[in-house]
Amino acid sequence: MAGSKMSVPLAVVVILLSVLLTGAAHAGPEIDPYKILGVTRSASQAEIKKVYKRLAKEWHPDKNKNPGAEDMFIKITKSYEILSNEDKRANYDRYGQTDDTQPYGGSRYGHRHDSFYFDESFFNFPFNSKNHRDFADSKYILHFNQYVNDVVPDSYKRPYLIKITSDWCFSCIHIEPVWKEVVQEMETLGVGIGVVDVGYERRLANHLGAHRTPSILGVINGKVTFFHYAVAKEHLRQFVEDLLPQRLVERVTDKNDLQFLNSWHELNKPHVLLFDQVPVVPLLYKLTAFAYKDYLQFGYVDQGLSETANLQKQFNINTYAPTMLVFKENTDKPADIIQAKGMKKQIIDEFMSNNKFLLVPRLVNQKLFDELCPVKQFHRRRKYCVLLITGDEETFSFGNQAFLSFASTNGKEVVRFAYVYQRLQQPLFLLTFLNIRLFFVFTQVVILERRNAAGKALFKPVSAWNGSEEDKQRLLEELERLQRDPSILNNDAMLPELNNEFASMFVIRWIYASYDYLSEVIDDILHNNWREMMPLLSLIFSALFILFGTVVIQAFSDSSDDKQTKPKAKDGTKAENGSPGPGGTSRQEYIYYIYYRKNFVEVTELTDITYMSNLVKLRPGHMNIVLVLTDASKNILLSKFAKEVYSFTGSMTLHFSFLNIDKHSQWMYTLLEYAQDATQIDADEDDGGNHKMDYTGYVLALNGHKKYLCLFKPVYTGEDHDSKSSEDEGSTAGGRSSMSTLQIHHKLDRLGLWMERLMEGTLPRYYIPAWPGLDKITPIK
Repeated sequence: MAGSKMSVPLAVVVILLSVLLTGAAHAGPEIDPYKILGVTRSASQAEIKKVYKRLAKEWHPDKNKNPGAEDMFIKITKSYEILSNEDKRANYDRYGQTDDTQPYGGSRYGHRHDSFYFDESFFNFPFNSKNHRDFADSKYILHFNQYVNDVVPDSYKRPYLIKITSDWCFSCIHIEPVWKEVVQEMETLGVGIGVVDVGYERRLANHLGAHRTPSILGVINGKVTFFHYAVAKEHLRQFVEDLLPQRLVERVTDKNDLQFLNSWHELNKPHVLLFDQVPVVPLLYKLTAFAYKDYLQFGYVDQGLSETANLQKQFNINTYAPTMLVFKENTDKPADIIQAKGMKKQIIDEFMSNNKFLLVPRLVNQKLFDELCPVKQFHRRRKYCVLLITGDEETFSFGNQAFLSFASTNGKEVVRFAYVYQRLQQPLFLLTFLNIRLFFVFTQVVILERRNAAGKALFKPVSAWNGSEEDKQRLLEELERLQRDPSILNNDAMLPELNNEFASMFVIRWIYASYDYLSEVIDDILHNNWREMMPLLSLIFSALFILFGTVVIQAFSDSSDDKQTKPKAKDGTKAENGSPGPGGTSRQEYIYYIYYRKNFVEVTELTDITYMSNLVKLRPGHMNIVLVLTDASKNILLSKFAKEVYSFTGSMTLHFSFLNIDKHSQWMYTLLEYAQDATQIDADEDDGGNHKMDYTGYVLALNGHKKYLCLFKPVYTGEDHDSKSSEDEGSTAGGRSSMSTLQIHHKLDRLGLWMERLMEGTLPRYYIPAWPGLDKITPIK
């Protein structure tokens, strides 16, 4: 009985908890678009648009200096974007969800959410998580300038993991526990972490190509890669590992150990070997190899393999703890060693920094010269370089080995030893130190101190060097004198920049980079990441189409110019504009080729078929230049349009189209009404609304991705050198028609200047909340 009495309150508690969790799962967004705009749920589209235009003008940050104006303006725009779209409005009315949030589904394993999957099988998000999330992510928040100036350069040394989030994103709460756990682990390994809030950094989100929240992406070597899988710790860890290049760490066994260690001379780098018992290379070691790839060569020895037994025995490796060895010129004995069960990043970084260079490295480029022989800054930080000018032939090997032996016994931190090959560097650099009579005959040792970055250096030639004991004693005496009296460097010179001896390896690096990029493209195709693939596929198909079209047109144009003019005279409008011949109702019927200077300008008619690809889904950074015309002015305006924009057709980001105002006049009116500053556009043209606007000859520069337009209004200049001949061709009865034709022709006289300002980015921009649908507007007859 006691047990049954206790079970009743327990059942009540369970029911209450389930109700609370269900309410939390279906809680609405943090804003109510109806309350923001101050309209009822039964308000019509006309009422909503009217209220939006009034509120947008009132709260525009350029006009309203209230500190909260910008946030309010963003909420107003977001609310109108939801309520002006029937699908979004219905989704909000039914589920209380906006675009940035998705209602919980019934899937057991989660569902696809933009660029990755997220698991919905648990309700382990904290209440009041917004404040908690903001506090946890505050130190990782990225701004546009910070990303460009800090993150991108730093991504060449370590990968970055960036989360795209929003205050209105309910799904972002779901991934917070996993994200926090991954951040704690990855940050200790050296991975950079960033958070972008699209509500405040929309510019950076667009720059990264992140169109939905939540999104997770990686940045390495300045390249952005999106995460496609379920948000789990193992998947994110594997994602970071896949970002790294493939050939960072070489597998070393008893068969290839000598080949690996003896390549120090060719690569001019120390070699690092990690001995561990795990079959896969640890992520911390891969990240270290990426950070120091310019200085060190990395190898990995799996202690669990029988093929590595001789290596472990040779270097007396302890099998109970990871061991890291650094080899320099001596491949039989490591120059440095660390051994610990739990190697920390700070210890490894210090170990690598202390072993970045060989005992006597070769000066192969200016960057290495700057690091080995830095410019003098303060008296106590003086660095002297002992430079051996020698050759790579067999006759120089004894002297080179003797110089290495002398350098290995040096204990002075202020002295660095290096050598340079005569035949691989500029003669001017070598003649600065060498006597011309000794050039390419004897080796020479020079002690130098760099004074400024422009190349000024003080130096003293020690002697010709053949590696004898007398040479070693003379050099030792000079170094001791230098320590007592730096003024012995009594010669000065201006050193030219060193040649980059590894420049010939650029082709190999390019092949490796191409292979990595191809692998990523194939991976994107396999994961159906079409949003990221569309720009690449569009570029490939556009290039193939232009190449094929150019070859075909050139082949026909070279045969006979006379044959080309005959079909134009027969076919009227389409032949004159270079339109493809008849054949079905394919998309090609809307593409026109207007010839100018024996080349063509491709112009697409903006219709309900081409509207989505040429405007609404236009790639980021691309613009569509749209000419507004009528059936009567079509031939004249297209010909003039091609002449004015021909010099800009080389830009891959510009597309050219035309809109027939006779068919889609309502779309033009709706577009200008949508624009926030529509009143400014038409104020000087509207005579109190007493007559219908004539938009013939207007040109619109439409940015489909960022949703703004730039407007060109025709100005009649009357400048036409061929006006006399044109008037003479017409009869007296046709004079009025000829003048009308000339006026239409002159409407685009200043379009070229306007295009230049467009490319410079100095034109005013008119932003709109959404593109009006072309297919839903009834043509005006």
